[in-house]
Amino acid sequence: MKFIKRSSFIALLMIGGGLIAQEETVVVDTLEVSAVEEEVPQPKVKDTVKPFKRIKAGGVSAVVGEYVIVEFDIDLSFLELQQQGASIEGITRCQMLGKLMEDRLYTHHAKQDSIVVSDDQINGRLDQQMQYLISELGSEEKVAEYYRKDNIEDLRKQLFEVNKQIALAAEMQKKIVEAVEITPEEVRNFFFSIPEDERPIFGAEVEVAQIVVEPEVTEKARQDVIDRLTEIRRDVVENGASFTTKAVFYSKDEGSARRGGLIPGVKRDAPFAKEFKDQAFSLLEGEVSEPFETAFGFHILYVEKIRGQEVDVRHILLFPEVSQETIDKAKTKIDEIRQDIVDGKISFSDAARLFSDQKETRNNGGRLMNPITGDTRFDLTKMDPTLSAQVYNLEEGEVSKVFTDRDRTGKSSFKILTVTKRFEEHPADYVKDYEKIKELALKEKQIKAIQTWQDKKIEETYISVNRDFNDCDFANNWIKK
Repeated sequence: MKFIKRSSFIALLMIGGGLIAQEETVVVDTLEVSAVEEEVPQPKVKDTVKPFKRIKAGGVSAVVGEYVIVEFDIDLSFLELQQQGASIEGITRCQMLGKLMEDRLYTHHAKQDSIVVSDDQINGRLDQQMQYLISELGSEEKVAEYYRKDNIEDLRKQLFEVNKQIALAAEMQKKIVEAVEITPEEVRNFFFSIPEDERPIFGAEVEVAQIVVEPEVTEKARQDVIDRLTEIRRDVVENGASFTTKAVFYSKDEGSARRGGLIPGVKRDAPFAKEFKDQAFSLLEGEVSEPFETAFGFHILYVEKIRGQEVDVRHILLFPEVSQETIDKAKTKIDEIRQDIVDGKISFSDAARLFSDQKETRNNGGRLMNPITGDTRFDLTKMDPTLSAQVYNLEEGEVSKVFTDRDRTGKSSFKILTVTKRFEEHPADYVKDYEKIKELALKEKQIKAIQTWQDKKIEETYISVNRDFNDCDFANNWIKK
């Protein structure tokens, strides 16, 4: 928005200082490069300063308080963005260094203000990261090698410190803005200070409801999949067949199947289904569970290694077969529901309450909640593309055709949708859009509070920037000109 000043887009990047922090000991006097030079692959990015020779560790770019930022941190921050699928087009090394210095400034003063984050909080986040990295690269050894560490424990220590810095910085930002409030008079002044031709345009929004009908999973289909898992288990336990090989061939969990069903480092507080964790922590090493059911399907689980409060497990996941007969029956049911709604025999909301198989929405008449905003409105330009395509051309009160959905298990379900209310694109209106305007006004006030805090703390904090970055047009006065 034109009226929000000094809101740097780089502040929205989820970098947190790069995946690997600076080396543990770096002597800083004149911020000269003092490490052994070694060429390191780097992304091609636009720059505003002269090229650097890439440094493996020790090429110091800046110091903020007790924290040192090296060239390698900047390189890895770009690589992290690329690995997350984000575009680095137009982001310069100057901007990235500025973001890293902001992070370190927050972290430094979080410590000064005695802000504390628990190790359990950090370890929980770290465990999820390690599970993701192992799933992507295949093994702990490959992860350590990829990040140039001798072993996985060294990487965990580095990641722990980085995650702690991120958490401290987040808590410091939260502390800065938590006392910021906005009065109705400030909202009014904010809105009417914006020239009429520069006021924001709020995009078209809709409120949506849906009815979902799922094909029935018969008891025979459930028993068939249990029998199949029992047969696989028997072959492993009694005949010495490889659980890993069975998982590769038969498991429907694509993420773990290619690793022989391996899920390393499961903890009791990990985000897995309760039934899954119950099995993981009730078996001894080398034991294979009986078939059990979770919301995702049916499993058998093998405990490969117990490491204190963590276990490495392998599992095989199968889904019950859904017959064509039950699929056809579900399709007929939703066709009849739709026709009754169109004919005016029943309202959409009543039909949802009576017939929808989606527990989360049926008691609200099928009404969907926006997971981002927490309300019932969806911006057509920001909603899920699949959902947007289904409702974009619907008039208010119109019922869509029947759509077929497939979940991650491959199971089909049928749904119909309606737009319960439509809000067309329009310039901001002080009365109709008060809550959105209030949110914008509060955000601008928070941004100003953060900027004021940064300006003050930069003056109070020891900061030194490598002279090669002196030509950077930083958003903050890091060079203290």
